[in-house]
Amino acid sequence: MRDPAPQSVLDSGQVLEGRLIEDGAAVQIAFKDGVITELVRVDTTDSEMWIAPGWIDLQVNGYSGHDPNAEGAEPEATADMVRSLWRHGVTALCPTITTASEAQIISALGAIASACDADPLVAASILGIHVEGPHISSQDGPRGAHPRAHVRPPDIKEYRRWQAAAGGRVKIITLSPEYPEASDYVQAIVADGVVASIGHTAASAEQIRAAVDAGARWSTHLGNGAHEVLPRHPNYIWEQLADDRLSAGFIFDGQHLSPSFMRAALRAKGIERSILVTDAVALAGRPPGVYESSSGAIVELSKSGRLTVQGTSYQAGSTASLPICLTNALRHAGLTLAQATRMVTANPSTLVQLPSRSGHDSVRRGSDANLTIFRHVPGTFDIDVVETIVAGTVVFGPRDRQMSARRRATRNA
Repeated sequence: MRDPAPQSVLDSGQVLEGRLIEDGAAVQIAFKDGVITELVRVDTTDSEMWIAPGWIDLQVNGYSGHDPNAEGAEPEATADMVRSLWRHGVTALCPTITTASEAQIISALGAIASACDADPLVAASILGIHVEGPHISSQDGPRGAHPRAHVRPPDIKEYRRWQAAAGGRVKIITLSPEYPEASDYVQAIVADGVVASIGHTAASAEQIRAAVDAGARWSTHLGNGAHEVLPRHPNYIWEQLADDRLSAGFIFDGQHLSPSFMRAALRAKGIERSILVTDAVALAGRPPGVYESSSGAIVELSKSGRLTVQGTSYQAGSTASLPICLTNALRHAGLTLAQATRMVTANPSTLVQLPSRSGHDSVRRGSDANLTIFRHVPGTFDIDVVETIVAGTVVFGPRDRQMSARRRATRNA
């Protein structure tokens, strides 16, 4: 990034220069007191530097050794995870709590709430909490790595206890519609403004339609959390792909979905209803090996980055960052940079109903300064995060990159 050109009319606050992701226009942007105060088009700029609304990850279980799902996890586990994700361009996320006993879920929710209370920037980055389970299928395959012992039917009274522990921050709940209680449960949480998402399911087509009629609006990592072998039709993947009332999350980490499924699923859903998530877990960034996950499952991380329940083909989350998922959207799904970026900005912003001035759907004057700045050479696939700005504060920037490079050099010496 460069200092403002002499002809700049920007006279206050911090200034950025690059190309807008929406239309490629060369711009200078000024922000002050957490708000974008100026946006001016200029004649030329660095053609490789891009300015995007802040990137959103609606499903992240942990990262870089920080695990909000671990038994007894302290608020700092959440705060450190958020700070780690800033380095990868993520300005907003939903920490994701997975299937466990009610006591452990409530403890985890309370720790996240405390992390938000302790640090305004961490709070600004947490849009809400995603609870994935425990109301999912108990069958092998759809259950994934979730512990069978804690799978249970939906219970609205339990949900109320979750919200009390979380300070009302539960924003997304993933459940399977195969339970008789599912439709009433969906209606109740949707009335509270919570996104009901279908996932880890063995539900019939009729049960899925009933959940959508009740208000379900999203499919959690569609194409995963499924049986190894399915009927050609009908099946729960086709049913969700075909229903335009459902948006869908996809894990484009290079492990969870094949390139052909990526392309076919995006054609079925349309870019406007598709959202990229990482489904990252705390083992992201760890060396290959065998580990015990926070759920108690023994998992194996291969050299390729694939994480599976040991002895099975069932995946146990992702070890990818959001830039890797975006790169795969370009390389394997054939998307443009603007299309791929929309799936981590405007689309998740719409799903969770962020206010228009949040700065996560588009970059414009008067919106909050939540911005992701990255380098991308046209005609290539790689995406390199340069700067992350949350609520007008640079939480990751060139100085951090230099320090990280020095630390790597020291370790390798």
